[in-house]
Amino acid sequence: MAGAVTTSTPASGGGTPTRLSLPARAALQVGLLLGTVIMLSPFVVMLVVSLVPTQAFLARNFSPANFSPANYIYTIEQVPFGRYYVNSIIVTVTVTILQITIASLAAFAFARLRFRGREALFLLYLSTLMIPFPVTLIPNFLIIKSLGWYDTLIALIVPSLFSVFSTFLLRQYYRGIPIDLDEAARMDGASSLRIWSQIIVPLSGPVLATLAIFVFQGTWNEFLWPLVVTTSDNVRTIPVGLAAFVGQYSTAWGPLMAGSVIALLPVLIIYVLGQNWFVKGITLSGMGGR
Repeated sequence: MAGAVTTSTPASGGGTPTRLSLPARAALQVGLLLGTVIMLSPFVVMLVVSLVPTQAFLARNFSPANFSPANYIYTIEQVPFGRYYVNSIIVTVTVTILQITIASLAAFAFARLRFRGREALFLLYLSTLMIPFPVTLIPNFLIIKSLGWYDTLIALIVPSLFSVFSTFLLRQYYRGIPIDLDEAARMDGASSLRIWSQIIVPLSGPVLATLAIFVFQGTWNEFLWPLVVTTSDNVRTIPVGLAAFVGQYSTAWGPLMAGSVIALLPVLIIYVLGQNWFVKGITLSGMGGR
């Protein structure tokens, strides 16, 4: 029919994607802008409250003229924030490195090594994801206390070294690496450990970076477990230290928000530096909808 506008549907697996119409693109951009504002608003409120003195906060006067670093100075002086920061860095960096190493070795075994009962063992291992953390909280606490690790950094590190999710994520990625590389390396006399260290790990940069961001963020923000197994300021981490500003009848919102801003900086820096690896790792690891 003359004058009719026709659109061709590309064949599955190929073709050029259809361009959105102008109203659809405008609606998409407005939706993205609105979502960005909603997601950033809590961080803006946190930053503003951290810069407003207590008197101005009680009067609900959030004028920029009242902004001052008083809450940050108060936070650093009232609690041993430096000690909390050092503890958090030690625990987070150690857990990130060791957990990724252990999970990578386990994922290599489940994805690349052939042994009887491999799939059944992996399903059994994966099923532990269904067990909620509160169920294992008391048994883990009793084990830590019986080993003499209570109120030590070891109690914060060791239980976090083994992660089913990390193993699953890496296994999905390793299964996509051609097995021919392993077979060629074995023909040249390479051991399984050498194949893992010199072939699999170098090819897994994006997913390892993605996992490192996940582990770093989760460990840095962990609150319940450090609260249970620590009692002294010498081994406590930032999330537990921030709880000192929350009282039974009142909350010091200004210092609490100032401490939260300080605690947020390392996670934000890590994510900004690794965002390209993060997106690439999500796409290639089997979590991007493939």
